[in-house]
Amino acid sequence: MTGQETTQDMTENPSRDRSSRWWLRQDSQSVVIEAPAERIYELVADLPRMGDWSPECRQVEWLDGSTGPGEGATFIGHNQGGPRGLMKWSRRGRVLTADPGREFAFVTEEGGRQSTEWRYRLEPAEGGTRVTESYTVRWIPTWARIVDVPTNRGRELRGAMRHTLERLKGAAEAPPSAR
Repeated sequence: MTGQETTQDMTENPSRDRSSRWWLRQDSQSVVIEAPAERIYELVADLPRMGDWSPECRQVEWLDGSTGPGEGATFIGHNQGGPRGLMKWSRRGRVLTADPGREFAFVTEEGGRQSTEWRYRLEPAEGGTRVTESYTVRWIPTWARIVDVPTNRGRELRGAMRHTLERLKGAAEAPPSAR
C-alpha cells in the first residue's frame, strides 16, 4: 500500500449525528496502518505519549496510583489549542476499555461530570490494521458550547484526529530502531 492510498483511506463518519460548527456530538476518523494491532494498541494506550501523536495534548500523567492503561485507571491530561493555540486546559480522565489489540477508550471529566469519550478501535484490514479514532460528547457546560461556535470546534477536532492518526501511523510503521 502506498502512502497516497493510505491518506485517501482516511475517512470521516458520514452520520447526521456528526458534530457541526453549531453543536458537538460525535465524530470519527479512520486510517489503515501497516502494522499489527498489538503494536498500535501499545502506542495509543501509552497515554503519557499521547502528546507525540495529538496536536492538542501536551502532557498526560497517571493519577491515584495508576501506572498504566488498565480499566479504571485515572489520569490528567494537559492540552493547548484553539485560535493560535491560546487556549489551555486540563482534564481528569478514566480508562473505560483496555482490550489489547482491539480497543482503547477513556472518558474525560468537566466540572465533575463525564464529558467526552475518546475511543480507538483496531480492526483487521487489507494491508494492516484499520484504526478508528472517535469521540462522543456526553456533556459539556453551556459556556463551552458557546465558545465552540466561533472556534468551529467540530472542524478543529476532525483535523486533530487526522493529525493524530497520521502521527500514530508514522510511529507504528517506523522500523524498530526509529521508534
